[in-house]
Amino acid sequence: MALSVEERELFLAEPHIGALAVDAGEGRGPLTLPIWYQYTPGGELWVLTGRHSKKGRLIEAAGRFSLMVDRLEPTIRYVSVEGPVVRTEDGTLEKLREISARYLPADKVDGYVEFAAKEHGEHAVYYLRPEHWYASDLGTV
Repeated sequence: MALSVEERELFLAEPHIGALAVDAGEGRGPLTLPIWYQYTPGGELWVLTGRHSKKGRLIEAAGRFSLMVDRLEPTIRYVSVEGPVVRTEDGTLEKLREISARYLPADKVDGYVEFAAKEHGEHAVYYLRPEHWYASDLGTV
């Protein structure tokens, strides 16, 4: 069963782990990796990743990416979005804290932010404008 616009946007706004896919170049399938993301219904989706990581370099080169999220319970449901990168910003501690707080227990956020700021290098925030949506609820198995 297809999801309505409201259903797909609300589902995407939940804190799922996304599967990001980006063109990896001629003769290669897309690079597909798990990633944390942030989305507010009706807005842009954003991800935070290492500016000089393979993922960051490929997003910069392709200028677009896809993100898919799913769940198995209480029904099998997925949402996939694809679109252009509409802007890139330097990663900040505030963005790192925001995305970390979305996925981690409150008592783990400060430690993770401190670790990531030291160990992961320069970050960038890539904003995607959803152009193409695929969404469905496949019911229970």
